Amino acid sequence: MIVYVVFVPSLVFSSLASTVTLKDIISWWFMPVNMGIVFSIGAVLGWVAVKAFRPREHLEGLVIACNWGTIPLMIIPAICNEEDNPFGDANTCNSLGLSYVSLSMATSSSGDLSTCLINYFRRTKDLLVKVLKELWSPPSAAALMGFTVGAIDKMKSLVIEEGSPLWVIQDSAKLLGNAAIPCTVLILGGNLTKGIGRKLIKPLVVLSIIVIRCIVLPACGIGIVAAADKFGFLPRSPLYRYVLLLQSTVPPAMSIGTIAQLFDVGEEECSIIFLWTHLVAALALTLWSTVFMSLVL
Repeated sequence: MIVYVVFVPSLVFSSLASTVTLKDIISWWFMPVNMGIVFSIGAVLGWVAVKAFRPREHLEGLVIACNWGTIPLMIIPAICNEEDNPFGDANTCNSLGLSYVSLSMATSSSGDLSTCLINYFRRTKDLLVKVLKELWSPPSAAALMGFTVGAIDKMKSLVIEEGSPLWVIQDSAKLLGNAAIPCTVLILGGNLTKGIGRKLIKPLVVLSIIVIRCIVLPACGIGIVAAADKFGFLPRSPLYRYVLLLQSTVPPAMSIGTIAQLFDVGEEECSIIFLWTHLVAALALTLWSTVFMSLVL
C-alpha cells in the first residue's frame, strides 16, 4: 500500500513539478483523451469476452478492467539510459518520459480503478468510497499539485530551485519517488509467483485477455495516434508519441490485484492473469516497441 500512497505520488509530483510548464499542460491535452479512448475500447472488448466465455460473476470486472500498468516506469528509464538512445539526452529523456508516464498513471487511476471496483462490488458502496479515497486520490492529487507548481513560475522557483525556501519538498519527493520503481518490481514479482500452477480460471478467458491486451489494443492504439497526428493534435516530441502508443500495450496494473486482496475476492485468479499477461508481454512489448519506434522516429 505504501508504494501507491507514498512512493508513486512522490514520483508523480517530483517528475511533473520539475518538468511541466503551462504550455506543456495545454499541449499534453490529448494524453488523457487517448487513455480514455483506449480504456473504452478495452472495456467494450472485455465485455464481449465476458459474454462469450462466461467467467464466474466475481471475475467479470477483472476481465473488463483495462488500466495502465506500472511497467512504463521501468521501460522509459531503461530506454533513456541506453547509450545512443533515440530520444536524445538521457537526463532530458528521463525527466520528460517520467512526466508523461506520471500523467498517464494519474489519469488511469481516476477512471479504470473506479470502473473495476464498481464491476467487482456493486453492493459495497461505503467500502468502495473508502478504497477510492485510499487508492485513487494520492496519484491524482500529486499530479494536480505537480501541475500547479509547474504552471506557476514563482511557485516553481520556490520549490524546484536548489537552495530555495521550499526546495526540501522537491528533494524529499524525489527521494521517496526513487523507491517507486524498485518496490514496484518486487511487488510485481511477488504477485506473479502466486499464479504459478493455479487453474482457477478458464484458459479461454485468460487467452481472451492476452489477445485483447497484447494484439488488439496496440493495433487500435496505432490507429488512434495516427489519426490524432493527422489532425494536428500532437506535439512534435517523439517520446510523447511513444508513450501514447505504449498506453495501449502494457499488461494490467497491479492495483487490480491490490483491490482483490483488500476484498479477499479473486486474488488467486488475478495472480494467474498477471502471470500469463506478463509472460506474453515480455515478447509483445519488445515487438510492439520496435514497431512504435519505427513510427515515431
